[in-house]
Order: sequence, then C-alpha cells, then structure tokens
Amino acid sequence: MVVSLRTFLTRFTAVTALVPAAALGLQAPSQAATATSPSTTAGIWRPPVDSRWQYQLQGSKTYASTGGVNVDICGVPQSGGACVRPSVFDIDLYAAAEVAGNNTTLNTAAVKAIHAKGAKAICYVDAGSIEDFRPDYQEFVDWHNAHGKSLLGKPFSDEFPNERWANINNDKGQRDFLLKMMAARVDKCAQAGFDGVEFDVVNAHEEGKSVTGWTVSPATQLTFNKALAAIAHGKGLSVALKNDLSQAEELVSSFDYAVNEECFQFDECSELSVFVKAGKPVFHVEYATAPSSFCAKSKTLKFNSLKKPEDYSLFDKPYAPCR
Repeated sequence: MVVSLRTFLTRFTAVTALVPAAALGLQAPSQAATATSPSTTAGIWRPPVDSRWQYQLQGSKTYASTGGVNVDICGVPQSGGACVRPSVFDIDLYAAAEVAGNNTTLNTAAVKAIHAKGAKAICYVDAGSIEDFRPDYQEFVDWHNAHGKSLLGKPFSDEFPNERWANINNDKGQRDFLLKMMAARVDKCAQAGFDGVEFDVVNAHEEGKSVTGWTVSPATQLTFNKALAAIAHGKGLSVALKNDLSQAEELVSSFDYAVNEECFQFDECSELSVFVKAGKPVFHVEYATAPSSFCAKSKTLKFNSLKKPEDYSLFDKPYAPCR
C-alpha cells in the first residue's frame, strides 16, 4: 500500500527451497557464497546507524519536477536546535499519480534529485499484499484465477480495502510466482536508480488466517523474507526488514536495516535492538504517539525516529524527526 498501516494490525528454520535463481533473474550462488555473504553484497550501499530518514510515500504537485517528493525537506527536531535534513528518503517506486498523471512512471526524477542532495533513496514495494492500482495488478489476478483462486486473500484492512493479502505458501507455486513478480519490481527499482528496497507486508504469519485468509507458518515467512532479501542483494540494492518483529533475530543477518511503524505504541521496540547491535540502522515512525513520549526512548535505543500524522498520511510534511 502507498499509505502504511502495518503494525496497527500486527501484533524456522533455514531456507530450504527458494525459487530457482534463474527465475528471479539472479546468478546462482556458489557453495561458498550465499545471499548474505560479503562476496555477493560487496559494493551495496549500507547506511550508518545514525542516519536520519524521511518517509514520503505520497506526492504533491508542488514538487512536480521531482516526482512529487520534497527533496529540500528540513525540520527542527523534537530535541530542539537547528533545522536538520534527512540523508535517507523512503519513497514509492512510482511517481505520484497526481504528479505524473498515471501509476506507471518510475520515480527516477525523485531519485536523481535525492542523489543531487547527497542523500540515498529506498524503493517502497509491497511484497505481501497485492494492490489493485499497480500496473502489474492484472498479472496477479490472472494467476490467481488460473490456479484455483489460491493467491489473493482477504482485504488488507477496512482502511485499505484496495489491496489483498497474498498467499506466500507454495503448494500451487504461489511463492515462486510472487518472488518472480517481486524480482521484476526490483528490476524497476534498480532501473530508476534506487539504492535500497523496502518490502512491505512481510509478516502474514503473525496475523493468522482470520485476518489474511491463509495459514502461514513462521518457517514459510522466513523462507519468503530471506528470498526477498536475496533478490534485492542480487540486483545490487540494500534491503529493509519491514516490521515482522517476532523474526528480527532470525532475519537480521539477511537484511541491512529495519523499517518499523509504531513499535513504541505497541511496546515492542526492544525486539529491533538486534539491528543496532549489528551496526544496522532502525528507521522508525510513530503516528498516534506524541514525540514527547517516545523520542527520549528512541535516542536511548539509537533509532532514527519520526512523527507523522495520526491519519497515517505520508506526505512530505509534517517532517518531525526526534533528533
């Protein structure tokens, strides 16, 4: 989804059968090199732990020349002092329809403008639910109908009925198909010049069948998530673990940083400390919680925290970093 609301609804094994590398557009790794080894991830951008970030998944016509993204954003942190700027922008793969006039224009202009400011760009991709406004949506529907309606589950939520939970099991080849489609999306991220990828909705196992329509085991989720990380690294991009806090410890070695929503609201931020301990940043946002109640805690945990509006909109402003 373009506007995020993930942890509001949320709360093993090693990968044994990933989709064949050739199907993902990757080179098959040798026995001495895995998806997370230095030999296959050398040269990939990895942000410092203290990087500041901006989360802008919705665009504005005010910034039409940069895909709707305000690359000059600057804000006074909750701790006070001078205006600060982000060094990392998490933005959508596509330019805002309000700006581009369609849902198919890659956000290349925004990425170039971000790079011109000396910053880096993370490419937002929904991996675990299927949005009906994406240009490849019909391919998911066609596959679903041709395979016993085994791919598209329940609507994500009342707030976001225009996307449906994907079935990441593989009894009919669902996971293989999804990973193939995600590889094609990551190709577009690379084509647009992005530095990293954020795969959203990668915690179906925490939700359960009553929410998603599918029964997904923790082991199946690990398989899917590690495969996503391998796709990003295979395309030369770094990768974020989005939420899935219950598996952070198992996945920290496969991912380069974490993106989290509302961990302070739900009292679960401690589970992300494994990333900071590994020298990997945590990019965090709260919506309903006041900065005065979480920024000091965020500083202690060494997170990079933002406050965004309670309505979960993700425009350029407000931009309210904790530090």
